[in-house]
Amino acid sequence: MIDTHSHIYLPKFDEDRDAVNQRAVEAGVKAIFMPAIDFDSLGQMDKLSHSEIDFYKMAGIHPCDVESLPDDFEEQLFGLCSKEDIYGVGETGLDYYWSTDHVEEQKLSLRLHCKVAKQVQKPIIIHNRESTDDVLDILEEEQDGSMTGIWHCFNGTVEEGKRAIGFGFHLGIGGVVTFKNGGVDTTVAQLPLEKMVLETDAPYLSPTPKRGKRNEPAFMKYTAQKLADIFDLSLEEIDAKTTETAKRLFGI
Repeated sequence: MIDTHSHIYLPKFDEDRDAVNQRAVEAGVKAIFMPAIDFDSLGQMDKLSHSEIDFYKMAGIHPCDVESLPDDFEEQLFGLCSKEDIYGVGETGLDYYWSTDHVEEQKLSLRLHCKVAKQVQKPIIIHNRESTDDVLDILEEEQDGSMTGIWHCFNGTVEEGKRAIGFGFHLGIGGVVTFKNGGVDTTVAQLPLEKMVLETDAPYLSPTPKRGKRNEPAFMKYTAQKLADIFDLSLEEIDAKTTETAKRLFGI
């Protein structure tokens, strides 16, 4: 399995990261992609290593951290994302849940991330919270046929999912698909499995039966099993299909 979205580098894992990584290996996780929260995230990512897990870095600034972008933000982002050891752009996107004080800054940041992603030809990772229409409108406007990426933590409608897939995006399926009354499972069942990848968003959004606990890559097995149940496939088939999709998307 490949965890396409994990913040395993955050301090919340400092005390037991080795044990967390070992549990991931035992659960079948072979690779972990790490979206950035800000530019400082990269230094934290560089400290990670494990003999049985491949770690892949991404560069970007989370929409909740864009109150004051530096004047040379685009140049900085392009410089980082151009590096060979950076495999994706983000996470970026829009978040209207915590605050709508900096909506225009968020939109500008998203567009700049899209511009860089197209320039470096690497997938863009999209965060969306209570901002679906604006996110999809901007992505559709920015799409020139060359942009790929993931709608991280997909929880939209069938129509929204089809729209995102229609202009070249994949759906990141995480713990919310296991939530009993979330309705995401019934939506996912009506969308193409070949456009889905697995993720955790660790340490956030733990799947059932681990809700309320710190999330970690090993818990992705519960999400994978839920997908297996939804599509009436074996766990091995889900692992194989989502792994192949992730490898193709990120070019590994």
